[in-house]
Amino acid sequence: MDDLRSRLITGFTWRSDPPVWPATRTYYADYSAWWRDSAVLAQIGPALAGLFRDMQPTVVLGTESHGFLLGPLVALHLGVGFAAVRKEPERGSHDEVWLVRRTPPDYRDRHLDLAVRRSVLRSGDRVLFVDEWAATGGQALACRQLVEDAGARWTGAAVVVDALESSADRRALGLRGLLHVRDLNRR
Repeated sequence: MDDLRSRLITGFTWRSDPPVWPATRTYYADYSAWWRDSAVLAQIGPALAGLFRDMQPTVVLGTESHGFLLGPLVALHLGVGFAAVRKEPERGSHDEVWLVRRTPPDYRDRHLDLAVRRSVLRSGDRVLFVDEWAATGGQALACRQLVEDAGARWTGAAVVVDALESSADRRALGLRGLLHVRDLNRR
């Protein structure tokens, strides 16, 4: 785990857009180097799964896009399936049943519609949500509602970086992270 933490921190950079005004600068997280590092890819699924080893999930849930990468890595380690949550979904046919929820405002102050096919979330499932970053928790909160809509049980949220501002949301989501945002000091 120490090797993974070190690689995650080393492979992370705060980037900034050019300032609009001299005192205005917008910072954003760049973790693209994580996906290039084969050791990170090999270790991150087991590490995220390990945050919830005691919960015995039956399915892993992840949102596009990074949840689609991390979710299967975690599911593979746990020996369970993966359920994909689409953002702003378009139905491929009219015979598909989708569960849909709208997020509270995200870090860009957007509301998104999140949807999962009803056939991949089953009543009685124990669902582990996986993503790379939690800032407002909006997507995880909407996914928790999708899980409840399906009659499944939310076991928690495993993220690479916990940047959640609300302790109440952290508790409600059962959120656990490999890193906290304070571990990624601005350089």
